[in-house]
Amino acid sequence: MNNSVPIQESEARIPQSNIARVYDWNAPVYDIWGTLTESKARERAIELAEIRDGLTIFEVAVGTGLAFEEIVRRNPHGKNTGIDLSEGMLARARKRLQPYENAYFTLAKGSAFDLPAASSTIDILFNNYMFDLMTPADIDRALDEFRRVLKPGARLVLVNMTKGEQPGSSLYERIYRLFPALLGGCRGVMLSERLQEHGFTVVTREYRQQMLFPSEIILATKAG
Repeated sequence: MNNSVPIQESEARIPQSNIARVYDWNAPVYDIWGTLTESKARERAIELAEIRDGLTIFEVAVGTGLAFEEIVRRNPHGKNTGIDLSEGMLARARKRLQPYENAYFTLAKGSAFDLPAASSTIDILFNNYMFDLMTPADIDRALDEFRRVLKPGARLVLVNMTKGEQPGSSLYERIYRLFPALLGGCRGVMLSERLQEHGFTVVTREYRQQMLFPSEIILATKAG
């Protein structure tokens, strides 16, 4: 477990007001990127969540539904909600979820800063590759909102682009400095310490690197 690493990041260079437009533009090719560079981290996040049927699960920044499809498949009789800022990404998620029309799920446009959920009602909250787009102040706002909606002891599962720990991973930091939009605005963050500051207990932090792209997978629980 690594629960003492501070956020060490370059500046967020794409404003939150522009994120939806960037991802509307990226939506047609995002699945290629997500499969080549993010799939191992995403699969590990699903494993760590230990989903069982009948839970209330929320995914923030659902994207094209790469994780949400597996969440719904494992939780067909539970309540599954996915939100995203980008209508282009949501359109692709809805298409991906068409085979699961008999499962209970909703997909809608929404913000991490104002989740459409009552306080202390969520069993598992997923979030993939969103905090690596945010300023520290926005990270604080989103974590406070995540904590609000989670039940005491509930699980928070995060995947982020992180600081590289293996040879070659610095390539993406160099690309970000020159052309941040090519990475969808993502740059490396490390969130374990910040989570503790916001009332979460970090159970585990794992590192995955795929096609040189560095990701952290964090399983945390809401402290009682």
